[in-house]
Amino acid sequence: MKEELALKLSLNYPEFEEALVNEIIENASYKVFEAEEILLKSGEQIKNTMLILNGRVKIYREDDEGKEYFIYFLEPGSACALSIMCGFRNEKSQIMAKTEVQTEAILLPFFLIENLMRKFNSWNRFVVETYRNRFEELLQTVDQIAFKSLDQRLMDYLTKQTEVHNSYFLPITHSQIAEDLNSSREVISRLLKKLENKNIVRLSRNQIEVIKK
Repeated sequence: MKEELALKLSLNYPEFEEALVNEIIENASYKVFEAEEILLKSGEQIKNTMLILNGRVKIYREDDEGKEYFIYFLEPGSACALSIMCGFRNEKSQIMAKTEVQTEAILLPFFLIENLMRKFNSWNRFVVETYRNRFEELLQTVDQIAFKSLDQRLMDYLTKQTEVHNSYFLPITHSQIAEDLNSSREVISRLLKKLENKNIVRLSRNQIEVIKK
């Protein structure tokens, strides 16, 4: 089992040297989460961060009325910068995390993360790069909200989803899109219908096909 996990870790995080991989395998824990499983809620104490080996996790915030605001996805090869930051500060979570599909992950407690930072420059570089990537994604989110109309944001969102799913067939509902774009299902449905009339998408039950040009 350890050899299999080491191989998966090395394939998804090729920047990690063998000694770092072994240190993680010996001290972290492995877990499989089912689809749509809540991993973290706002206000909870964060005890670890995750390295994703397979699957996908949605990171979002929730306002006082329970409305969700999508932030970013965690996919194989990535880590959650916000959970690392909150963990180092011993703060409670300001985010929520939920799996979209069955997900394999390695859970790293924060005492281990601190040890890795003292021992491995490659881990430090990985954490810095994680912060940089997430900061760029947050800037893109701000730009989307501030400078783009909802129909432009919807088209960008669908394009991103084809990359995330590696498919032009997206198993996603109008309600899910509305939640991620902080809109209403009725508005999203109307905009999707316009895109369908323009032969940009093809709509069916619980699935959207983005028509390849």
